[in-house]
Amino acid sequence: MSALNSEQIISTLRDGGSVAQKLPSYEPRQAQLDLLELIIRGFNEDAHVMAEAGTGVGKSFAYLLPAMHFALAKKEKVVISTATITLQQQLFEKDIPLVAESMGDVKIKSVIMKGRGNYVCLRRLDDALHEQSLFDFDKDELKRIGEWAETTKTGGRAEIEFMPTEAVWASVCSESDLCLGNHCLFREKCFILSLRKEANNAHIIVVNHHLLFADLAARFQGAGYESAVILPPFNRLIIDEAHTIENAATSFFSSEFSRTGIFRQIGRLYHKRRANIRGLLIKLCAMIPSGSDPLDSMADAVQKIRTSSEELDDCALQLCGAEGIFRLSPSVDESFLKKSLFPHLKSLRKDILNLTNIVRDITENMDEEKAADPIVWEVKSIIRHLEGTAEICDAFCKYKKHEDEVLWIEKLRLSKDPWAVFTRTPLDLAPRLKESVFSPNKTVVCLSATLAINDDFSYWAGRCGISSLEKRIVLSGCFPSPFPYSSAVLLASPTDAPLPDETAYQGFVDKAASRLTAIAGGGALVLFTSYQALTSAHLAAKSELEPLGIRCLKQGDDDRTRLLNTFLNDESSCLFATDSFWEGVDAPGDTLRLVIICRLPFRTPSDPVHEARRELLEKEGKNPFMEISLPQAVMKFKQGFGRLMRRSADRGVVVVLDSRLLKKNYGQVFLQALPETKTSFSPLDNILEHIENFLY
Repeated sequence: MSALNSEQIISTLRDGGSVAQKLPSYEPRQAQLDLLELIIRGFNEDAHVMAEAGTGVGKSFAYLLPAMHFALAKKEKVVISTATITLQQQLFEKDIPLVAESMGDVKIKSVIMKGRGNYVCLRRLDDALHEQSLFDFDKDELKRIGEWAETTKTGGRAEIEFMPTEAVWASVCSESDLCLGNHCLFREKCFILSLRKEANNAHIIVVNHHLLFADLAARFQGAGYESAVILPPFNRLIIDEAHTIENAATSFFSSEFSRTGIFRQIGRLYHKRRANIRGLLIKLCAMIPSGSDPLDSMADAVQKIRTSSEELDDCALQLCGAEGIFRLSPSVDESFLKKSLFPHLKSLRKDILNLTNIVRDITENMDEEKAADPIVWEVKSIIRHLEGTAEICDAFCKYKKHEDEVLWIEKLRLSKDPWAVFTRTPLDLAPRLKESVFSPNKTVVCLSATLAINDDFSYWAGRCGISSLEKRIVLSGCFPSPFPYSSAVLLASPTDAPLPDETAYQGFVDKAASRLTAIAGGGALVLFTSYQALTSAHLAAKSELEPLGIRCLKQGDDDRTRLLNTFLNDESSCLFATDSFWEGVDAPGDTLRLVIICRLPFRTPSDPVHEARRELLEKEGKNPFMEISLPQAVMKFKQGFGRLMRRSADRGVVVVLDSRLLKKNYGQVFLQALPETKTSFSPLDNILEHIENFLY
């Protein structure tokens, strides 16, 4: 088959080109054309691509054009994965139709696929409607979802005109652990199966990283690459915001359990509430010959699991202490664990295996007709999940033999009562990413505004496994932003700021954040690396700024999307935020005039996975700070800096309150990673004057 015609495709984005004509006030960008050419090469040469494309390059069109031309010409599916559902929607609803229209009369079929939790499960909905007297959920809300489910075409939560409460939606949404697949009585109407059939006939499949890695992890763990799993089989993949894939993949190559998860599983099997007894085990017992009634022994086994998981949870929460995290590291006193944690883990494992053995004795002796019943399939699914929990318990007790994993416990609290989550995570994800993402696929295009450090991809390539590929072509390139940073951005850092480990530092941040935001008249995003520091600065700023008419918003006070919309719609507001707001915030124009980075974003020492990976590097004789801590921080720093300029006409200031930027040698690595800007490295009072002159 002939290769894609590079010049023909590139010409669509030149002046007068078929795509350019459809874009209002279009200006050709050389960086975009160069990126487009590189990606076309990736498809033509069965090569992988690493590309850093600065804000404003227009990377979406640069990868959509070759993807859509290739899918149509070669009749191969191309999967496009994004970091967020919002970007998914933009690609599917705006960008893909525009490119498709520019291609003439040809028909390009595209499908958007989200995670299971975004779709209603008709079987679970039916169960909830028939058993609603046993729930405390709002019956009217459940009924409204039932009425909507009769008319919806996709079953997607986004279609519902009202916002279901999390508890109600959680009781009716699709979940892989509870899916019966072809054994489900509702399979003919199933929204997930319908979507998968549609995807099977599509040229372009738009997913998010969560769904992509659910599929890839299942394939890696034995499902294979030749048949449909969550996605249809594919071997051409585009990963947008690729700097996030290590974090995105972590949860799918990890395994975990918690008391709340166990309760949900055994509650599905057997639940007694006052005089009401329900559950799958009752239905299972009704399918076996009379005279043999193991229900009492199974009910007793379920209760023992409930008790042992509660006792384990209590012990784990004590171990987590005030920090909220406990890692089973080589330095932990094993004799202490043998007296405290291990007996509870062994007890839970024993109780789980007791129940699973009883159930397996029943299901394995059934005839073929009964064994194919949906009830039996669901029971088996739950039993497999519980056996997975027993396996994690065993791994925790033998943690010294699991040197290639991080085993840790974390305290979580979404309501009044906290609970513990037990997690086992691969120490090094690179081999899994190499084998699941890059080795099986002919072309993988990885793009982000922050993939390299000073034009060097070594850190990211090493973390994701692409650097260890043999006999495969890997193309790379950095494509700078066309935005006029040198004239439109002022980068400032006060020389009189204390170091972060000095006692005066937080007080300085509290006052500086208020004074800087006041000078800018709001329109400020104040970024932190800890919620405690955020709370302190927000409290100090509120009393100073609100009398000036500057509204002070704080992460945690409202849903993330609503909070961001409030900020975007009020140019005089300021938003104090942490972690997730360092990226994915698109606030063009006067909405955002000032970004304050309070502290260089080094990972917290209490992060158990990061800590374990640092220890491994030390063991190998490497410098963990230079190998992992600094590169991670620089990439996140670039993301925070990138919040300011979202359009070529934007103008504003980035202030870094962490004096390590100027006082430590490694501060130069952060500075060199940024585009050329105006600078003000002077005392805070001088910076305030420089900002006022620059903005006004």
